[in-house]
Amino acid sequence: MPLGEFTKQLAQQAILSATTKEPAPKEAPSAKASENAGAAIMGQVGAMQKALKEDEELALYFQNGSEPLRVLEIFLPAPKVAVLSGSDQAGFARVIAAVESLQLVARVVKVKPGAKPHRIALVTPKS
Repeated sequence: MPLGEFTKQLAQQAILSATTKEPAPKEAPSAKASENAGAAIMGQVGAMQKALKEDEELALYFQNGSEPLRVLEIFLPAPKVAVLSGSDQAGFARVIAAVESLQLVARVVKVKPGAKPHRIALVTPKS
């Protein structure tokens, strides 16, 4: 079989296979994504903290109206619920929110000389 004929046959087979395949059914992205959103947030915060130097800490903020909350702990009592504990201008505070609604701002800050850097506690319920 000449090379030109062989190439033509391959092209025809490729076109036929491309046009006869049914598209794969799309999964509902919100179902899986919402279940894994809490784990993804915990993973990202953990990875950011792991990359810090000895004289750095991660300042994580949750904006609640006009007052930012400095997050000191993230607790996931359920896959879609987060409890943020921290401090604001009035003192200690907790926020209970759906994971999908969280918008957190992370900043790497230098720690004052001699001070111990704070690490955000990442807590999940025991199985």
